[in-house]
Amino acid sequence: MYLAFPPIGLWLLAPVSLGILYACLALGRPRARSAALTGFVFGVAFFLPLLPWIGEFVGALPWIALSVALSAYLALFGAMAAVTMRLAPPAAAPLWFALCWVVIEWLRSSFPFGGFPWGAAAFSQTEGIFLPIAGWFGVPGLSFALALVGAGAAALLIVLARSAAEGSGNRRSRDEYLALVAAAACVVVPTGLAGTALGTAPSPTGGPTLAVAAVQGNVPRMGLDFNAQRRAVLDNHFRETVRLAEDVDSGKRKRPQVVLWPENASDISPLDNVDAARVIQAAVNATGVPVVFGTLLAGERPVTGDDGPTNTVLVWETENGLAAPAPSARYDKHIIQPFGEYLPWRSFFSVFSSYADRAGNFRAGTGPAVVPVNTGEGSVLLGVSTCWEVAFDRSPRQAVRDGAQLLFVPTNNATFGHTDMTYQQLAMSQVRAVETGRSVAVVATSGVSALITPDGKMLSNSEIFTPAILTADLPLRTGNTLAVTLGPWPQVLMVIAGIGGFLVAVARHTRFDTFGGRRAGVDEGSEHDG
Repeated sequence: MYLAFPPIGLWLLAPVSLGILYACLALGRPRARSAALTGFVFGVAFFLPLLPWIGEFVGALPWIALSVALSAYLALFGAMAAVTMRLAPPAAAPLWFALCWVVIEWLRSSFPFGGFPWGAAAFSQTEGIFLPIAGWFGVPGLSFALALVGAGAAALLIVLARSAAEGSGNRRSRDEYLALVAAAACVVVPTGLAGTALGTAPSPTGGPTLAVAAVQGNVPRMGLDFNAQRRAVLDNHFRETVRLAEDVDSGKRKRPQVVLWPENASDISPLDNVDAARVIQAAVNATGVPVVFGTLLAGERPVTGDDGPTNTVLVWETENGLAAPAPSARYDKHIIQPFGEYLPWRSFFSVFSSYADRAGNFRAGTGPAVVPVNTGEGSVLLGVSTCWEVAFDRSPRQAVRDGAQLLFVPTNNATFGHTDMTYQQLAMSQVRAVETGRSVAVVATSGVSALITPDGKMLSNSEIFTPAILTADLPLRTGNTLAVTLGPWPQVLMVIAGIGGFLVAVARHTRFDTFGGRRAGVDEGSEHDG
């Protein structure tokens, strides 16, 4: 499964891996305990190679602990799917497998501490044929489709193999025909939906555009001492912005309408530090256009009055041809990262690692997930999903519902070095582009930065740990995709169906035990194996 995800990106291995898992749970009809062990082993084989970046600078213990914890969810999946599939009609087994997969992805993306959506099957599909499904049914719908296709293909092979083993002289039963047709439909229907979604999607390059410049200033050193380099990082982004202005003046580049800097580009608050404010104003004056950038703000926040730092995006515009005296808009990160921006159960986790004390004490923001930017030709609403937020369905969806015409994903991945993390996060932004029907500008301190069209394709991207300037005319959108319109409801319905099916299966299993009919019930089920 890991091989399906960027940077390797063998996307077809996602449904193939899920198909193998289905076969392991369908063949032999394992009990819940054995199925849980199967799911756990699958999880360890997936999460351990997916997440080593967790321990890049804090050691192996957090990486291994998180991988094992996430594998426990897949142990629960194995037990849940096995019980539900065993007591369901064979033709419906792939459907229940896929519904149980959605339940577990929802569960681990929600609990505890707000969840950990990393590794959702959908995020492996940036180059896959099923990606357009995200525009109709969102990330949960795409994950469901992948699980359904994988399970359906496996079920089809199982039925055909059993028929071949029984010999050509034996006629197939009605149940076998039904299982064969249902398994084929599980493969054909999602594939057809993906093709239809692709064919009906609007042109990814048509309509009004915004000339965007993304500035990746880079950092002096990678690692956890990033915050000690605050002034150097600000200077790096200013220097690259001046280079952009020089390229514009010399005719090498088109003048942008907005300049985007990443998360933590100015961790010296320009609201509290006059020198930092002057640097940013100089960048605005050099380009003559607004600069949108990430910073950290301390102290009391407006609206809520909560006391504590915020991870903030500010908009610094021009006024009468020169930089304005103060920023015109701000966005405070809504979904803050546990164990990074804040530490849940601080006294407990501090026992296990001295790095726990480095976790912040940030406060979550409130209000709209958009900032207005005056481009000189009108105001554009820029939706913001800062770093960690892009992994969560509700963040880009809220931005679009708040009126975002383009999505901005400022991020700082310098603390994760040369690992897969930045590529995995970039893939999320590509899937979000399709899901929301919006262009996405991913701007990172140290890479990878990218400018993405609404079909999830990258117009340009940077290398990691190098200064870079990316420019492109990104399409602006105002309409909603079906996924945005439906919101969380496809996931809600699938989760209810999956949990409901499991509870019914458990109730049937308990009834068999209670009335001494368990053996008979199992035997009846075995007649329908397929």
